Amino acid sequence: MHLKWTVPVSSILAYIPLLTTMVTTILSIVLARATLRYAKTTDKSLALAREEFEREWSPELHIKLERTPSGDAKIIVTNLAKISVLLQMVQLRKLALAVPSLRCLLNEPLIGGTTWTDSIQKRLIAATGDEFQGAIAVSATFFASGRLFRTDWFRFQVVVKNGEIARIDPVNMAARRVRVIESRNGEPAAKREFVRDVTAQPVEERATVAPN
Repeated sequence: MHLKWTVPVSSILAYIPLLTTMVTTILSIVLARATLRYAKTTDKSLALAREEFEREWSPELHIKLERTPSGDAKIIVTNLAKISVLLQMVQLRKLALAVPSLRCLLNEPLIGGTTWTDSIQKRLIAATGDEFQGAIAVSATFFASGRLFRTDWFRFQVVVKNGEIARIDPVNMAARRVRVIESRNGEPAAKREFVRDVTAQPVEERATVAPN
């Protein structure tokens, strides 16, 4: 005896929307996961491109003091980036002092990948004196892309005897990127206080402090 199973056409048609919904849901999940993977890959690519662009085009200078065989001292400023800069000032100071000992005003263009060299013996001795043994810090201020930048302080151990430079040794320290001093519109971009003006303290505030 053979049994025949018959399925009404109306039942089959009733299941078609359900199957369509299931297939659409599965495809949506697959596409969503693919979109998320693509978005993550794109974000990583953009981050790498941004880092490479900043590394190549952000201003970055390296400063070196060097003693020549003849006993003279020279400063070597190297532009490590591709962007050209305009050197405005070189500052020297003893680490024991809070303010620069000497400021040298400049107006020297420095193309990316090139160096600028100048004798600094007289200026260095003027900042240290005829007898000195200790650390000297050097910093440079420059214009780039319409903004004013300043490098970190590069440190050197200097020995001066009888008004002659006997030795210059670099101090290896972790270097930080240059900081923006003035933005494009001329407003100060750095708000960090290095020196506090005590004369600007309110009179009534100082009056509350009783002398010892």
